[in-house]
Amino acid sequence: MKIMTAKELFLYAIEKNASDIHLVASVPPLVRIDGKLNYVEGQKELKNSDIEAIAFSIISDDQKERFNHTKDLDFGFELDEHRFRVNLSYEKRNVRLVARVINNEVPSLDEIGMPKVIYNLLGLKQGLILLTGPTGCCKSTTLAAMIEYINDNEFKNIITFEDPVEFVFESKKSVISQRELGSDMLSFGAGLKHAMRQDPNVIMVGEMRDLETIATTITLAETGHLVLATLHTYNAAQTIDRIIDAFPPHQQNQVRMQLSMTLASVISQRLLPKQGGGRVAAREIMLNTSAVSNMIREQKIAQIKSVIETSSKDGMFSMDQDIQRIYKDKEVEKEVAQSYMDHPELLDKFKIL
Repeated sequence: MKIMTAKELFLYAIEKNASDIHLVASVPPLVRIDGKLNYVEGQKELKNSDIEAIAFSIISDDQKERFNHTKDLDFGFELDEHRFRVNLSYEKRNVRLVARVINNEVPSLDEIGMPKVIYNLLGLKQGLILLTGPTGCCKSTTLAAMIEYINDNEFKNIITFEDPVEFVFESKKSVISQRELGSDMLSFGAGLKHAMRQDPNVIMVGEMRDLETIATTITLAETGHLVLATLHTYNAAQTIDRIIDAFPPHQQNQVRMQLSMTLASVISQRLLPKQGGGRVAAREIMLNTSAVSNMIREQKIAQIKSVIETSSKDGMFSMDQDIQRIYKDKEVEKEVAQSYMDHPELLDKFKIL
Protein backbone atom coordinates (compact mmCIF):
# COMPACT_ATOMS: atom_id res chain seq x y z
CA MET A 1 0.00 0.00 0.00
CA LYS A 2 1.47 3.35 -1.08
CA ILE A 3 2.07 5.96 1.62
CA MET A 4 0.65 9.36 0.70
CA THR A 5 3.12 12.12 -0.09
CA ALA A 6 3.10 15.37 1.86
CA LYS A 7 1.15 17.07 -0.94
CA GLU A 8 -1.43 14.27 -1.05
CA LEU A 9 -1.92 14.32 2.74
CA PHE A 10 -2.26 18.09 2.96
CA LEU A 11 -4.72 18.24 0.07
CA TYR A 12 -6.68 15.34 1.61
CA ALA A 13 -7.06 17.42 4.78
CA ILE A 14 -8.32 20.37 2.73
CA GLU A 15 -10.81 18.15 0.88
CA LYS A 16 -12.15 16.69 4.15
CA ASN A 17 -12.38 20.14 5.77
CA ALA A 18 -10.04 18.96 8.54
CA SER A 19 -8.50 21.32 11.08
CA ASP A 20 -5.34 19.31 11.78
CA ILE A 21 -3.10 16.53 10.44
CA HIS A 22 -1.23 14.13 12.79
CA LEU A 23 1.62 11.85 11.72
CA VAL A 24 2.87 9.55 14.48
CA ALA A 25 4.99 6.42 14.16
CA SER A 26 3.17 3.05 14.43
CA VAL A 27 -0.29 4.43 13.59
CA PRO A 28 -1.88 5.46 10.27
CA PRO A 29 -2.08 9.19 9.40
CA LEU A 30 -4.82 11.05 11.28
CA VAL A 31 -6.91 14.14 10.55
CA ARG A 32 -9.10 16.06 12.97
CA ILE A 33 -12.60 16.81 11.64
CA ASP A 34 -15.15 18.71 13.76
CA GLY A 35 -12.91 18.18 16.77
CA LYS A 36 -12.61 14.37 16.36
CA LEU A 37 -9.58 12.41 15.13
CA ASN A 38 -10.11 10.13 12.14
CA TYR A 39 -7.73 7.79 10.32
CA VAL A 40 -6.92 8.78 6.75
CA GLU A 41 -8.76 6.39 4.46
CA GLY A 42 -6.73 3.57 2.90
CA GLN A 43 -3.48 4.29 4.77
CA LYS A 44 -1.41 1.85 6.83
CA GLU A 45 0.67 2.40 9.96
CA LEU A 46 3.55 4.82 9.43
CA LYS A 47 7.18 4.03 10.09
CA ASN A 48 9.55 6.69 11.34
CA SER A 49 11.22 6.69 7.91
CA ASP A 50 7.84 7.45 6.30
CA ILE A 51 7.29 10.49 8.55
CA GLU A 52 10.85 11.70 8.02
CA ALA A 53 10.39 11.50 4.24
CA ILE A 54 7.16 13.52 4.44
CA ALA A 55 8.48 16.07 6.95
CA PHE A 56 11.88 16.65 5.36
CA SER A 57 10.28 17.10 1.92
CA ILE A 58 8.64 20.37 3.07
CA ILE A 59 11.51 22.02 4.96
CA SER A 60 14.80 23.59 3.88
CA ASP A 61 18.25 22.30 4.77
CA ASP A 62 18.61 25.12 7.32
CA GLN A 63 15.31 24.15 8.96
CA LYS A 64 16.34 20.49 9.01
CA GLU A 65 19.61 21.40 10.72
CA ARG A 66 17.75 23.53 13.27
CA PHE A 67 15.26 20.73 13.93
CA ASN A 68 18.00 18.18 14.46
CA HIS A 69 19.66 20.58 16.90
CA THR A 70 16.63 21.81 18.89
CA LYS A 71 14.38 18.73 18.44
CA ASP A 72 11.38 21.04 17.85
CA LEU A 73 10.46 23.20 14.86
CA ASP A 74 7.50 25.47 14.08
CA PHE A 75 7.07 26.83 10.57
CA GLY A 76 4.53 27.91 7.99
CA PHE A 77 3.98 25.93 4.81
CA GLU A 78 2.08 26.89 1.67
CA LEU A 79 0.66 24.47 -0.91
CA ASP A 80 -1.52 25.43 -3.89
CA GLU A 81 -2.55 28.68 -2.16
CA HIS A 82 -3.41 26.82 1.06
CA ARG A 83 -1.47 27.61 4.24
CA PHE A 84 -0.54 25.34 7.13
CA ARG A 85 1.10 25.85 10.50
CA VAL A 86 3.39 22.89 11.09
CA ASN A 87 5.15 21.58 14.19
CA LEU A 88 7.85 18.91 14.09
CA SER A 89 8.98 17.17 17.27
CA TYR A 90 10.41 13.90 18.47
CA GLU A 91 8.69 11.21 20.54
CA LYS A 92 10.48 8.01 21.52
CA ARG A 93 13.22 9.09 19.05
CA ASN A 94 10.70 9.13 16.19
CA VAL A 95 9.71 12.23 14.24
CA ARG A 96 6.17 13.47 14.84
CA LEU A 97 4.33 16.00 12.63
CA VAL A 98 1.26 18.06 13.49
CA ALA A 99 -0.11 20.56 10.95
CA ARG A 100 -2.91 23.07 11.45
CA VAL A 101 -4.94 23.91 8.34
CA ILE A 102 -5.33 27.68 7.94
CA ASN A 103 -8.29 29.00 6.01
CA ASN A 104 -7.45 31.12 2.99
CA GLU A 105 -10.03 33.74 3.88
CA VAL A 106 -10.02 35.68 7.13
CA PRO A 107 -13.57 35.40 8.53
CA SER A 108 -15.49 38.46 9.64
CA LEU A 109 -16.44 39.05 13.27
CA ASP A 110 -20.06 38.46 12.25
CA GLU A 111 -19.19 35.09 10.73
CA ILE A 112 -17.54 33.87 13.94
CA GLY A 113 -20.38 35.20 16.11
CA MET A 114 -18.36 37.76 18.05
CA PRO A 115 -20.51 39.81 20.45
CA LYS A 116 -21.04 43.44 19.44
CA VAL A 117 -19.39 44.74 22.62
CA ILE A 118 -16.02 43.59 21.22
CA TYR A 119 -16.44 45.77 18.12
CA ASN A 120 -16.28 48.85 20.35
CA LEU A 121 -13.11 47.65 22.06
CA LEU A 122 -11.32 47.40 18.72
CA GLY A 123 -11.68 51.16 18.34
CA LEU A 124 -9.71 51.87 21.52
CA LYS A 125 -6.53 53.94 21.26
CA GLN A 126 -4.75 51.84 23.87
CA GLY A 127 -5.25 48.85 26.13
CA LEU A 128 -4.76 45.09 26.24
CA ILE A 129 -7.29 42.63 24.77
CA LEU A 130 -6.53 39.00 25.60
CA LEU A 131 -7.96 36.04 23.74
CA THR A 132 -7.65 32.79 25.68
CA GLY A 133 -8.61 29.15 25.43
CA PRO A 134 -7.22 25.66 24.89
CA THR A 135 -5.28 24.53 21.84
CA GLY A 136 -7.53 24.14 18.80
CA CYS A 137 -10.25 26.60 19.85
CA CYS A 138 -9.53 28.93 16.89
CA LYS A 139 -7.78 31.67 18.86
CA SER A 140 -5.63 32.49 15.81
CA THR A 141 -8.71 32.69 13.57
CA THR A 142 -10.53 34.96 16.01
CA LEU A 143 -7.48 37.17 16.44
CA ALA A 144 -7.19 37.43 12.64
CA ALA A 145 -10.86 38.43 12.37
CA MET A 146 -10.27 41.19 14.92
CA ILE A 147 -7.23 42.51 13.04
CA GLU A 148 -9.16 42.39 9.76
CA TYR A 149 -12.02 44.40 11.33
CA ILE A 150 -9.54 47.15 12.26
CA ASN A 151 -7.98 46.86 8.80
CA ASP A 152 -11.40 47.38 7.19
CA ASN A 153 -12.47 50.30 9.38
CA GLU A 154 -9.48 52.20 10.81
CA PHE A 155 -6.46 53.99 9.33
CA LYS A 156 -3.84 52.41 11.61
CA ASN A 157 -0.30 51.09 11.56
CA ILE A 158 -0.62 47.43 12.62
CA ILE A 159 2.34 45.18 13.44
CA THR A 160 1.93 41.46 14.14
CA PHE A 161 4.41 39.14 15.87
CA GLU A 162 3.77 35.49 14.96
CA ASP A 163 5.32 32.01 15.11
CA PRO A 164 4.78 31.29 12.28
CA VAL A 165 2.75 33.78 10.21
CA GLU A 166 -0.65 32.16 9.67
CA PHE A 167 -3.24 34.37 7.97
CA VAL A 168 -1.66 36.70 5.43
CA PHE A 169 -3.28 40.13 5.54
CA GLU A 170 -3.67 42.58 2.69
CA SER A 171 -3.35 46.20 3.80
CA LYS A 172 -6.67 47.99 3.27
CA LYS A 173 -7.44 51.08 5.33
CA SER A 174 -4.64 50.09 7.68
CA VAL A 175 -1.00 49.33 6.94
CA ILE A 176 -0.07 45.85 8.21
CA SER A 177 3.44 44.49 8.79
CA GLN A 178 3.73 40.81 9.76
CA ARG A 179 6.88 39.66 11.55
CA GLU A 180 7.73 35.97 11.89
CA LEU A 181 9.86 34.45 14.61
CA GLY A 182 13.17 33.20 13.23
CA SER A 183 13.09 34.92 9.85
CA ASP A 184 12.11 38.48 10.90
CA MET A 185 13.07 38.56 14.60
CA LEU A 186 15.09 36.49 17.05
CA SER A 187 12.47 36.39 19.83
CA PHE A 188 9.06 37.81 20.66
CA GLY A 189 10.54 39.87 23.47
CA ALA A 190 13.23 41.39 21.24
CA GLY A 191 10.77 42.11 18.45
CA LEU A 192 8.31 43.77 20.80
CA LYS A 193 11.00 45.98 22.35
CA HIS A 194 11.90 47.33 18.90
CA ALA A 195 8.20 47.84 18.07
CA MET A 196 8.33 51.01 20.16
CA ARG A 197 10.46 52.60 17.41
CA GLN A 198 8.13 51.51 14.59
CA ASP A 199 5.26 53.93 15.33
CA PRO A 200 2.52 51.27 15.73
CA ASN A 201 -1.10 51.95 16.65
CA VAL A 202 -2.07 48.29 16.99
CA ILE A 203 0.14 45.35 17.93
CA MET A 204 -0.80 41.69 17.71
CA VAL A 205 1.19 39.14 19.72
CA GLY A 206 0.60 35.57 18.57
CA GLU A 207 1.26 34.16 22.03
CA MET A 208 2.40 35.56 25.38
CA ARG A 209 4.69 32.62 26.05
CA ASP A 210 7.35 33.84 28.49
CA LEU A 211 8.01 36.50 31.11
CA GLU A 212 9.85 38.84 28.75
CA THR A 213 7.00 38.77 26.22
CA ILE A 214 4.34 39.24 28.91
CA ALA A 215 6.17 42.17 30.51
CA THR A 216 6.83 43.94 27.20
CA THR A 217 3.25 43.37 26.01
CA ILE A 218 1.85 45.01 29.16
CA THR A 219 4.25 47.93 28.80
CA LEU A 220 3.22 48.48 25.17
CA ALA A 221 -0.46 48.51 26.18
CA GLU A 222 0.40 50.99 28.91
CA THR A 223 2.24 53.38 26.60
CA GLY A 224 -0.40 54.28 24.06
CA HIS A 225 -0.92 51.16 21.94
CA LEU A 226 -3.83 48.79 21.43
CA VAL A 227 -2.41 45.29 21.94
CA LEU A 228 -4.14 42.01 21.06
CA ALA A 229 -2.60 38.79 22.37
CA THR A 230 -3.38 35.16 23.23
CA LEU A 231 -2.81 32.91 26.24
CA HIS A 232 -3.53 29.23 26.83
CA THR A 233 -5.79 29.80 29.84
CA TYR A 234 -9.28 28.65 30.75
CA ASN A 235 -11.14 31.78 31.86
CA ALA A 236 -10.66 35.43 32.81
CA ALA A 237 -9.74 34.83 36.44
CA GLN A 238 -7.15 32.19 35.57
CA THR A 239 -5.74 34.48 32.87
CA ILE A 240 -5.13 37.31 35.34
CA ASP A 241 -3.62 34.93 37.90
CA ARG A 242 -1.34 33.39 35.25
CA ILE A 243 0.01 36.77 34.19
CA ILE A 244 0.66 37.93 37.75
CA ASP A 245 2.22 34.60 38.78
CA ALA A 246 4.66 34.80 35.85
CA PHE A 247 6.46 37.62 37.67
CA PRO A 248 8.71 37.31 40.72
CA PRO A 249 6.93 38.11 44.02
CA HIS A 250 8.54 41.54 44.44
CA GLN A 251 7.04 42.70 41.09
CA GLN A 252 3.54 41.29 41.46
CA ASN A 253 1.93 44.30 43.15
CA GLN A 254 3.22 46.54 40.37
CA VAL A 255 1.86 44.15 37.73
CA ARG A 256 -1.56 44.12 39.42
CA MET A 257 -1.63 47.90 39.20
CA GLN A 258 -0.59 47.83 35.54
CA LEU A 259 -3.23 45.21 34.64
CA SER A 260 -5.96 47.04 36.52
CA MET A 261 -5.31 50.10 34.35
CA THR A 262 -4.38 48.62 30.96
CA LEU A 263 -6.43 45.44 30.61
CA ALA A 264 -9.45 46.13 28.39
CA SER A 265 -10.98 42.68 28.08
CA VAL A 266 -10.42 38.95 28.40
CA ILE A 267 -12.25 36.81 25.84
CA SER A 268 -12.14 33.11 26.68
CA GLN A 269 -13.24 30.73 23.94
CA ARG A 270 -14.05 27.06 23.40
CA LEU A 271 -15.49 25.13 20.46
CA LEU A 272 -18.41 22.76 21.07
CA PRO A 273 -19.62 19.99 18.70
CA LYS A 274 -22.66 21.35 16.88
CA GLN A 275 -25.86 19.43 16.20
CA GLY A 276 -25.75 18.18 12.63
CA GLY A 277 -21.97 18.59 12.32
CA GLY A 278 -19.44 21.37 12.63
CA ARG A 279 -18.58 23.29 15.77
CA VAL A 280 -19.88 26.41 17.50
CA ALA A 281 -17.94 28.86 19.66
CA ALA A 282 -18.86 29.47 23.29
CA ARG A 283 -17.22 32.42 25.03
CA GLU A 284 -16.74 34.21 28.32
CA ILE A 285 -16.44 37.98 28.02
CA MET A 286 -14.87 40.01 30.80
CA LEU A 287 -14.60 43.78 30.50
CA ASN A 288 -12.36 45.80 32.79
CA THR A 289 -15.02 47.83 34.56
CA SER A 290 -14.26 49.74 37.75
CA ALA A 291 -15.48 46.75 39.79
CA VAL A 292 -13.15 44.35 37.96
CA SER A 293 -10.26 46.82 38.15
CA ASN A 294 -10.66 47.10 41.93
CA MET A 295 -10.67 43.31 42.30
CA ILE A 296 -7.44 43.01 40.33
CA ARG A 297 -5.75 45.65 42.51
CA GLU A 298 -7.09 44.19 45.78
CA GLN A 299 -6.15 40.57 44.93
CA LYS A 300 -9.80 39.43 44.82
CA ILE A 301 -9.47 37.63 41.49
CA ALA A 302 -11.75 34.75 42.57
CA GLN A 303 -14.67 37.19 42.82
CA ILE A 304 -14.41 38.29 39.18
CA LYS A 305 -16.57 35.38 37.99
CA SER A 306 -19.51 36.66 40.07
CA VAL A 307 -19.10 40.14 38.58
CA ILE A 308 -19.11 38.67 35.06
CA GLU A 309 -22.31 36.68 35.70
CA THR A 310 -24.15 39.72 37.09
CA SER A 311 -22.96 42.33 34.55
CA SER A 312 -24.93 41.49 31.43
CA LYS A 313 -25.89 45.16 31.11
CA ASP A 314 -22.22 45.94 30.50
CA GLY A 315 -21.92 43.19 27.87
CA MET A 316 -20.29 40.56 30.08
CA PHE A 317 -21.25 36.90 30.42
CA SER A 318 -19.66 33.72 31.71
CA MET A 319 -18.84 30.59 29.74
CA ASP A 320 -21.69 28.72 31.45
CA GLN A 321 -24.13 31.49 30.52
CA ASP A 322 -23.06 31.46 26.88
CA ILE A 323 -23.32 27.68 26.70
CA GLN A 324 -26.82 28.06 28.13
CA ARG A 325 -27.66 30.43 25.26
CA ILE A 326 -26.23 28.06 22.65
CA TYR A 327 -28.21 25.18 24.14
CA LYS A 328 -31.45 27.21 24.17
CA ASP A 329 -30.85 28.03 20.50
CA LYS A 330 -30.70 24.25 19.86
CA GLU A 331 -27.17 24.43 18.49
CA VAL A 332 -25.80 21.74 20.83
CA GLU A 333 -27.18 18.66 22.56
CA LYS A 334 -27.89 18.85 26.28
CA GLU A 335 -25.20 16.29 27.12
CA VAL A 336 -22.63 18.24 25.10
CA ALA A 337 -23.57 21.53 26.78
CA GLN A 338 -23.30 20.04 30.26
CA SER A 339 -19.95 18.38 29.52
CA TYR A 340 -18.39 21.79 28.81
CA MET A 341 -19.92 23.65 31.78
CA ASP A 342 -18.31 24.27 35.16
CA HIS A 343 -21.72 23.78 36.78
CA PRO A 344 -23.76 21.48 34.48
CA GLU A 345 -26.55 21.22 37.05
CA LEU A 346 -27.36 24.89 36.35
CA LEU A 347 -27.95 24.44 32.61
CA ASP A 348 -31.66 25.30 32.80
CA LYS A 349 -31.37 27.79 35.64
CA PHE A 350 -29.22 30.64 34.30
CA LYS A 351 -30.87 33.82 33.18
CA ILE A 352 -30.75 33.82 29.37
CA LEU A 353 -28.85 36.82 28.06
